[in-house]
Amino acid sequence: MIQNARSHLEQTSLRVQIWGKAAVGLYLWQHIFGGRLEPADVTAQWREGSQKAGKTCFSFITGPSVVPGYFSVEAENVVLVLNGREKAKITYATQWLHYAQTLIQTHKIQHIAVVLLGNEQCNNEWIQPYLKRNGGFVNLLFVTYDYALVNEEDIFQWPLGVATYRNFPVVEPSWSMLRDPRSYLCNFLGTVYKNSSRETLMEVLKQDGLDKLCWIAAREQWQPQETDESFKNYQDALLQSDLTLCPVGINTECYRIYEACSYGSLPVIEDVMTSGDCGNSSVYHSAPLQLLKTMGAPFIFIKNWKELPAVLEKEKKMSLQEKIQRRKKLIEWYRNFKAWMRQKFINTLENSFLPNAKG
Repeated sequence: MIQNARSHLEQTSLRVQIWGKAAVGLYLWQHIFGGRLEPADVTAQWREGSQKAGKTCFSFITGPSVVPGYFSVEAENVVLVLNGREKAKITYATQWLHYAQTLIQTHKIQHIAVVLLGNEQCNNEWIQPYLKRNGGFVNLLFVTYDYALVNEEDIFQWPLGVATYRNFPVVEPSWSMLRDPRSYLCNFLGTVYKNSSRETLMEVLKQDGLDKLCWIAAREQWQPQETDESFKNYQDALLQSDLTLCPVGINTECYRIYEACSYGSLPVIEDVMTSGDCGNSSVYHSAPLQLLKTMGAPFIFIKNWKELPAVLEKEKKMSLQEKIQRRKKLIEWYRNFKAWMRQKFINTLENSFLPNAKG
């Protein structure tokens, strides 16, 4: 009987190794899975962690030392986390896909899923030939932004998450974060691009003197790397503001949305489609931000920054008690959102990778 039970367990359990070759992998592992990494040092050449979830044992590896052919492949099922945002990144991602293809051809691995930081204008055509449905070998694709080819069968939308490449932390909500009055109605710390809606936002704030009630720090040049001081400032702004203004950039979805949720600051989102190929898919019809909307995100959505003064007027009239309730609701929603994404990810892998799981 024990042997039978053992062999039954072995049949149903799945071993999955995640190769984190893009920063979005850290959002998957540390934020959505709540996984740990050893060593804790973010600059380490090699970091790893493991976790059992459902019928699946996950291991995660990341860091510059994770190079094709120079680490041990420890599972027949692999999740490859890649960056497909621009040409140079795609070249690098393609090398990893070719390595994975060799492992499949030599029967070292059986299944592969890709988590892709997609292009901000949804130009992801380069990955299509690698998908199984198109004669390739990739079973599943999880991709950021409102990619029109999302079908909930083998292509799924994945959240952008927080800027893990800037080491944005996993934030544990504290009593004071939920209950303390906050000094500012809103915040916006970021780049103001010429002729963008962000210029309109700045004008609206200045016109009504609302910039006195909000923490506003605008710059003209985007900076990929924060200084310790500017990053601390940004976290303080999220923690000290009831609302976080989220103007569109190249895409409507930005790290700021998820970072504001982490600190209980309600995102005010400019709900406008950006140029490019992103948009509605066959399964979702509420672009932009289909995934967040489908999951019932309790955000404020506006079409134009001229609506902001009315939003802030309403804010001024809210009691601390009402704000506390709203904060709790936001933090609870975000926790549930991450748990739901984790469960969906696990179920999707198990349904695809386990023999007869579909039955």
